[in-house]
Amino acid sequence: MLTAALALSGCGILPFFPGGGGGGAERPGPTGEDVAAELEQYYTQELDWSGCGGSGIDCTEVTVPLDWSDPTGDTIEIAIARHKAKGTPLGSLLINPGGPGGSGYDFVHDSVNYVVSSDVLAKYDVIGFDPRGVNHSSPVECYTDTDDQDDYLYGTYSAAYGTQGWLDELTQREKRWAAACEQNTGALLGHLDAASVARDMDVIRAVLGDTQLHYLGYSYGTYLGTMYAELFPEKVGRMVLDGAVDPQVGDLDALAVQMAGFDSALRAYMEWCLQGSECPFRGSTDAALASVRQMLDTVDTRGFVASDGRELDSATVATGIIFTLYSDRYWSELSNLFTQLRKGDADTVFVYADAYNGRSPSGYEDNSMDIYTAVTCNEGTLATDGVDVFDGLEKIDAAAPILGRYAAYDDYAVLKVVCSNWPVPTAQLPETFSAEGAAPIMVIGTTNDPATPYANAVSLAKQLSSGFLVSYEGEGHTIYAQGVTCIDDTVDAYLISGTVPDADPRC
Repeated sequence: MLTAALALSGCGILPFFPGGGGGGAERPGPTGEDVAAELEQYYTQELDWSGCGGSGIDCTEVTVPLDWSDPTGDTIEIAIARHKAKGTPLGSLLINPGGPGGSGYDFVHDSVNYVVSSDVLAKYDVIGFDPRGVNHSSPVECYTDTDDQDDYLYGTYSAAYGTQGWLDELTQREKRWAAACEQNTGALLGHLDAASVARDMDVIRAVLGDTQLHYLGYSYGTYLGTMYAELFPEKVGRMVLDGAVDPQVGDLDALAVQMAGFDSALRAYMEWCLQGSECPFRGSTDAALASVRQMLDTVDTRGFVASDGRELDSATVATGIIFTLYSDRYWSELSNLFTQLRKGDADTVFVYADAYNGRSPSGYEDNSMDIYTAVTCNEGTLATDGVDVFDGLEKIDAAAPILGRYAAYDDYAVLKVVCSNWPVPTAQLPETFSAEGAAPIMVIGTTNDPATPYANAVSLAKQLSSGFLVSYEGEGHTIYAQGVTCIDDTVDAYLISGTVPDADPRC
């Protein structure tokens, strides 16, 4: 499970496998387009590629301004990994797997044969990048010690969840973490927003020699694509947004809808589970779901402790459950989680919670959880929506009466408190996303997607002036390049030939 972890609160899950070799012709240099004088140093830079990892992938770094409002000031580096097309490519296809916090660099470097179809892989130079703040690029750094990060993500509280005493403890914890982020990251902490990333993407496009941006974004990566389309509509090429984020929905509403999506996925799991002889539940679907909620209501009193000494609480159990709901391929793992938990085994839950949080036995593999929180605070609405933490918890519990409250203790409540104490201002971003003048943009929605519910895709396709919807009737978060022929053929025809379907194929 650890090797399958790209579950970054909305990031698509695809397995990691070594990439195949590319080896096509070298692309031309920068486009040479006219830009403002202070931007020329970025748009005209020549890239220095080198082999990386021995997997047929080459890598480089692109220099961009730290602060796009001051392009003559400090700079940062954006890491990119490339798989070259075997022949003359149609262009570059920029990839982002989601998050915020997902590593496009690792996505392409480690999994390129599973990121796109073989036909698209042959036709495009496939480019993965780490957005500013993420891992291989100039990173956000908060706690640098594994024990400190463990205490931050898994530490229990003296007071019970949902009480004022718990909120007071949480507030002190989040203030300490935010101070560490400010001290260890510096000025970059105030420039992590999607508009800054979109401007970075435009530099990447230009220095790769592409006059238009061809793009495939999953989950939060759809928001980056939407932002790019709004800021640079005339430069949009072929853009696929799979597992869409609705940019018009505030963070609390988005989290409530997302938690309802996970409850819906849990119900689908339970209906599947109860049909099998190995299911750890019996009775009706509603009765089995009620027993899950009862387990969450009582687990904090059970004193479960993992073999490494970490105490198991209800919020961590909810995190472990959610990880296994990102794809129906993991439903058997969820049955195992419930079976082992009934035996008092905390270790199994921590395996899945650790996978969600990017933690391995040797420590944290990346800064994905730090960047997720930092980006949410840098560009989100939680600090300014005027909603009390307890009222927000009630709203999420009402929307998702099985998992919602317990998942929210380690997600919504953490974000609400830390963003309310964030040391840098919230970014000013566009308020509408019509992307007038953009080429046709494909928006893919899965009808029972737990992390980015289908209504998001329907809404985004309508907001974009050139958006068109492709629906998949099924389970899981994101769907392209996962073996569904109808989806793969529709996406490939669009990316390779520019074919826009006459109507939603309803795959």
